[in-house]
Amino acid sequence: MRVLVTEPLSEQGLELLRRDFQVDVRLDLASQGLAEAIGDYHALIIRSATRVTADVLERAGELRVIARAGIGLDNVDLDAATRRGVMVVNAPQSNVISAAEHTMALLLAQARNIPQAHAALVAGSWERSRFEGVELAGKTIGLVGLGRVGTLVAQRAAAFGMRVIAYDPFVSVDRAREVGAEMMPTLEALLVQSDFVSIHLPRTPETEGLIGERELGMMRPDARLVNTARGGIVDEEALAKAVEGGRLGGAAIDVFAVEPTTDSPLFGHPRVVVTPHLGASTREAQDKAGITVAEMVRLALKGEFVPYAVNVLAGAEVSELVRPFVPFAERLGAMTAGLAGGGVRSIVATYLGRVAEVDTRVLTLAVLKGILARSVHEPVSFVNAPILARERGISVSETRSTVSQDYVSLLGVRAETDAGVVTLEGTIIGRSAERVVRVNDFDIEVAPAPNMVFFTYEDRPGVIGTVGTVLGEHGINIATMDVGRRATDGEMEALMCLTVDTPVPAEVLRRIAETIRAHQVRAFSLAPEPRH
Repeated sequence: MRVLVTEPLSEQGLELLRRDFQVDVRLDLASQGLAEAIGDYHALIIRSATRVTADVLERAGELRVIARAGIGLDNVDLDAATRRGVMVVNAPQSNVISAAEHTMALLLAQARNIPQAHAALVAGSWERSRFEGVELAGKTIGLVGLGRVGTLVAQRAAAFGMRVIAYDPFVSVDRAREVGAEMMPTLEALLVQSDFVSIHLPRTPETEGLIGERELGMMRPDARLVNTARGGIVDEEALAKAVEGGRLGGAAIDVFAVEPTTDSPLFGHPRVVVTPHLGASTREAQDKAGITVAEMVRLALKGEFVPYAVNVLAGAEVSELVRPFVPFAERLGAMTAGLAGGGVRSIVATYLGRVAEVDTRVLTLAVLKGILARSVHEPVSFVNAPILARERGISVSETRSTVSQDYVSLLGVRAETDAGVVTLEGTIIGRSAERVVRVNDFDIEVAPAPNMVFFTYEDRPGVIGTVGTVLGEHGINIATMDVGRRATDGEMEALMCLTVDTPVPAEVLRRIAETIRAHQVRAFSLAPEPRH
């Protein structure tokens, strides 16, 4: 079998492949000519420069697997690959240690003014008093995100004698305690207590602009911010103004909203340390990525289990009855994550009616994938989702019954979280009309949409009109609205579900919640996560 490598790969990875396969390294194909050359190859190994389009895949008659020596997959047409039965794999764990260590490096560099002192000294200036720093011991570090990298940073920060607090709505209090972190109920609670704040989140519609002027204003005047996660999560303009105005002690930034860049309001400030996205730039991380993808290619070409398959359903034997429910189950999982007010502890997937007559394990994986994809700092696949769930202390189970009173097939999700229990039920009407028919014991009918908002409140006249008026004042168009009601403790409680054309800003949600005296507000996006 033949393997084509179009971008630099570690020698260890190449050697592993050459033991079993013919390996051709053609770096010139990263920019052009791939479609003409791909025809006779069984495996393709790339990084970020090679674009694997539908046209390339159309000409790849022998191709079985595409391997990305890294995490991101924005340069691969996953849908086209899956349709053609081509497996796509990556190396999601290759850089987590490097990213965590770079976080600590920036933390120390910022605290002790190391780059500034170095620059002054080599320029001929000995200025000990000018570069007085602060110790990490005894300080509080707030981790925004407690996934794999966040957990590694927590362990290293604890070794420096720091108090570790964290905010991650998808991680349970018990799991945080296991890794030595104290979980905060809100982002605000973390910001006001932290001497150092470190970001460890994926960039999604929900996290983009998460740290802006308002959030920076909550931090202590001498606090410092570190971001090695993704650009766009922190408002760079607002951060530069906060540091310049003395409202923040400083910052250390490795990632930017637009990359590559040599122009940012953060550059050149004496209390800001910047690096050009070096989180994964270590020899070890590159070696791990090369070895990992080489091993994945070897397994795929030998027909064995592939742990890091991103599209494991490519060419898989899935029941025709189940197949239409797979994307819907993933959306139900994403909605569950959006409705959860705290870290998920357990998930139970329920199947009623005809769908329960066949193997539903792939649907449970899809639910789990939908939940985890909104919280972990790496691509989530049908294969690695159970591993990620175990790492986060989430138990997963399923129940089935061929009896369904109201629908031919019904899917249900029940998630126990730190904030309570979230339940959803849904079905597919006709060939493809997805409908959520029950949310937290409210009967409701709504199709999953890119932008969704849920309000729970005491039912009374005028609420629907008020919500529509406030959204209209802010130029937000309502696509659909549905209201379900139930009797609770002698009063009638209502759940309003809106689908809107654009995300609703947090300040608008707060205004609506205060005006209608909402018991609970949840807003989230089901749009695909942008990859960077």
